[in-house]
Amino acid sequence: MMEFNEQAAGVYVIAVTPFRPNGEIDFDSIDRMVDFYLEAGATGLTVLGMMGEAQKLTLAESSAVVQRVIKRVEGRVPIVAGVSAPGFAQMQSLTNMVTMDGAAAVMVAPPSSLRTDDQIVSYYHQMSDFIGDVPFVLQDFPLATGVQISVPVIARIVNDLPHCVCLKHEDWPGLEKISALRAESTLNRRISILCGNGGVFLPEEMERGADGAMTGFAYPEMMASVVAHHTAGTSEEGRDIFDAYLPLARFEQQPGLGLAIRKHVMAQRGIIASDALRRPGAGLTDATRKEIAHLMARQERRLAELAAG
Repeated sequence: MMEFNEQAAGVYVIAVTPFRPNGEIDFDSIDRMVDFYLEAGATGLTVLGMMGEAQKLTLAESSAVVQRVIKRVEGRVPIVAGVSAPGFAQMQSLTNMVTMDGAAAVMVAPPSSLRTDDQIVSYYHQMSDFIGDVPFVLQDFPLATGVQISVPVIARIVNDLPHCVCLKHEDWPGLEKISALRAESTLNRRISILCGNGGVFLPEEMERGADGAMTGFAYPEMMASVVAHHTAGTSEEGRDIFDAYLPLARFEQQPGLGLAIRKHVMAQRGIIASDALRRPGAGLTDATRKEIAHLMARQERRLAELAAG
């Protein structure tokens, strides 16, 4: 099992869960998807995330997905598994299961019932008691959870709980939050910050001090390129590549339709066999599919122009 710690950097792709049209898990597509993610430059994978339809899987199915991904990865990159659950007992069971399967860390989002700063901090203290010394990612995604986690609250959690090694930063707008967390007086130790929102703010997030991305996009090679150019000191070249992908990345960020769009593009690229979502899930109209095809074609032309100089 590879380690996941405060030095985590690069692109941790939020993996989709491929389904057949009848709703069964498509394990052959999982294999192709893992190969594709690694070839695209992923430095890690995150499974059972919100965009992985984890809430639609049984416990046995969740274990089967994690096992299949880890088997295909063959120790090349770390695996992070989402274990957010309504209760701590279920979260503990999920954590034990995925770590026994070989996951290097878990990711936990706050439940929507939390309203005050003290409630949020108390929740993560209690959660840590249940999962023990397993490294965990604090998921800050207020658009989905409805929970606003301020910089002082994040600092309290990080400073109190040494096994909090990474923040999945998905606030929007959130650039000032990254700057505040990177200020010398905020945290008593440096943690990894990996950002979400489909990578649509990734160039700016890297400039503010993020270590990379932990999110999904049908073209993860874009995110890998942006991070690599930033690391190499050639950020403007990375931004040129980013600009070519931005219209489709923006289109994929539509609330309620984003995962359906992502899966459709991945199916069009031959990465997964079907764009099916397990019920309940939004479908795409013919008009939306035409718009996606148009954006994909324009993107290919722009990338060709960049390659030609």
